[in-house]
Amino acid sequence: MSRLGKLIAEAAACRICAPHLPHEPRPVFRIHARSRVLVVGQAPGTKVHASGIPWNDASGKRLREWMGVDDDSFYDARRFAIVPMGFCYPGKGRSGDLPPRPECRATWHDTMIPLLKDIQLVLAIGQYAQDYLLGERRGATLTETVRGFRDYAPGTIPLPHPSPRNQLWLSRNPWFAREVLPYLRKRVREALK
Repeated sequence: MSRLGKLIAEAAACRICAPHLPHEPRPVFRIHARSRVLVVGQAPGTKVHASGIPWNDASGKRLREWMGVDDDSFYDARRFAIVPMGFCYPGKGRSGDLPPRPECRATWHDTMIPLLKDIQLVLAIGQYAQDYLLGERRGATLTETVRGFRDYAPGTIPLPHPSPRNQLWLSRNPWFAREVLPYLRKRVREALK
């Protein structure tokens, strides 16, 4: 078994966070040694936890629309690696889901992501992914980071979370649809060639 294959099996069976989760752990991610686009989001929600299929909810539908890809392409791990900051549903907080558990980042990301040698594009979705992937290069706010998307080109595109809860952000920032989405679609097409 390859090193990546071993990591996939270990991560799929991970129970490190079990004492802190509201449900049994169910790590949700997809990777392949030949993946071309790396999607790094926050953590699965309740729907994704129940189905075990990443981005299998309204947020995922919007994300696929933003990228201009169909479900078959998106769920082909040779095309899209899906590695959220937290692999398991973290539970509900006062204003939505809790932040991703830090154990995933500490245990899996620094060993798993470098093994994805064919990645042509990284999508940093939301503040947790942007903090991890962009570090001190990111802006002071998510809006500033996303607005400066060209600063991270061509390898990384920072995005807001595509959740329906972010409709207000999208309506207040019409430049996102006008400037970022056409660039995102172009880069996704290029990465998948």
